[in-house]
Amino acid sequence: MSIEFIGYIAGHHSSEIHPQVGPVLQPEYVEKVARAHEEAGFDRALVAFHSNSPDSTLIASHAASVTKKLQFLIAHRPGFAAPTLAARQFATLDTFNGGRTAVHIITGGDDKELRGDGSYIGKDERYARTDEYLTVLRQEWTADKPFDFKGEYYQFEGAHSAVKTAKPIPLYFGGSSDAAIAVAGKHADVYALWGETYEQVREVVARVRAEAAKHGRQVRFSLSLRPILAATEDQAWARAERILEQAKEVAAQKGVVRKEPANEGSKRLLAAAAQGSRLDKRLWTGVAGLLGAKGNSTSLVGTAEQVAEALVDYYDLGITTFLIRGFDPLEDAIDYGRTLIPLTRQLIAQREAQVA
Repeated sequence: MSIEFIGYIAGHHSSEIHPQVGPVLQPEYVEKVARAHEEAGFDRALVAFHSNSPDSTLIASHAASVTKKLQFLIAHRPGFAAPTLAARQFATLDTFNGGRTAVHIITGGDDKELRGDGSYIGKDERYARTDEYLTVLRQEWTADKPFDFKGEYYQFEGAHSAVKTAKPIPLYFGGSSDAAIAVAGKHADVYALWGETYEQVREVVARVRAEAAKHGRQVRFSLSLRPILAATEDQAWARAERILEQAKEVAAQKGVVRKEPANEGSKRLLAAAAQGSRLDKRLWTGVAGLLGAKGNSTSLVGTAEQVAEALVDYYDLGITTFLIRGFDPLEDAIDYGRTLIPLTRQLIAQREAQVA
């Protein structure tokens, strides 16, 4: 089975070890990072969504205008635009960029952040709303005539999109609660995990597959990691320790205090971190443990060859998409293109040839 590499495009240069300098949206930076990902051989690039961030769809549109092959994964939170309208927006964008659009559905687990956009319902209700939202979204994309819909959260009469895409827009899906996995099994084309241990990944893949089977569906799986590479293993671990110290300094400058997370995905990462900072072959939880596992924050540490081998281990567990970004965002993306991405593709091709 073919694999996919997804990178990350932010509106400005920053990370846990690089404080933001300048405005939150810098078009020149977006252009530079988009071109770098395309040249590095990434299949897609994620554009994130937060309640206070620039619009992810418009960033992806601009990035598409300066690239030719790079595809995009646009993070999107259901509930703040009508699903009929969102469906037409994504279909329009996909037509303009030549079929390079995918949508990453993030329902959201932080009540405080969601209130910033006016959502006050609880987590299980949010996923029930997402279920209806995605049902309408798909129907708007595919229906050849107007349709009606009546649910608890949405009601439409004569809904219809005149714009259609040449091929279906893939839906990626994040969320680790029981309610989230139930919705993922029903709707997701790709279910996204953060960088967990082999045991945790094996468990979640089995759960999502079981939910998808209830609907006669099959789901692919994505894993998000922050690879830390160097010429030797010792140098890579030394670099990881430097990154941890830099992250401590930046957190102190910002006055960041670790808080227990509200979302299940972060709780799972912290459960892994509680087992130790180095797990399995080379999974490192240092930054996740420091900052409370805010998002994608665990790493694979080693040489490019060693990290590629660890990615193959995850491939054997059912992972076919790797969402990778570095603590030095632009420089690491370029480096991954030189070493990690081609090595991983080569190892998995060899594995598939042996199986065949």
